Formats: sequence, structure tokens, C-alpha cells
Amino acid sequence: MDEDFNPKTPDREGVRYLSYGASVDPPLWSAFYQSHRILKREEGPNDGLVSVESSKWGDYKGTLVNVSHLDLINWTNRLRWLVWEMTGNKRK
Repeated sequence: MDEDFNPKTPDREGVRYLSYGASVDPPLWSAFYQSHRILKREEGPNDGLVSVESSKWGDYKGTLVNVSHLDLINWTNRLRWLVWEMTGNKRK
């Protein structure tokens, strides 16, 4: 990214860039367990898919702790609702 994408994608003048990162230590059964281990070894703390270091762009606002990539994109709640509905429950 630093050598190829970033130089070809300059910031646009007049646009304010803000970013956050996230880190989590996923349990053994997590879909992100293996990817987290690889990223942690290569780049340090991460959310299971994106390292904190890689998430920094513009004005870095901080790192959300115990937050996975699924949490960031709100899929954690979607998966909970799916399981909830598959077990015969209805949304209110």
C-alpha cells in the first residue's frame, strides 16, 4: 500500500481525512482467529482483517479496543439477528 496505492491516490485539497483503528483478541473459534494471528505477527494489533497501523490516514483519532472488523461494519448485530430469527424468534 505504502509503495503502490498511496502514492497514486493523493489526498484531495480541501477534504479533511479522519480515521480510527480497531483491535481485538479473537477467541479460538472466531472466523478471524487465523487472520488475526498472521496480521499480528506482521503488523501488530488488528481487528482481524485490518491492522491498526494500516488504518491510520489523515488525522488518526484513536484505536477502538475489543472491536472486531465485523463490529465496525455492524455485521455482528446482523449475525445475531439471523441466528435469533432462525431459532424461531421474531424482531420487535
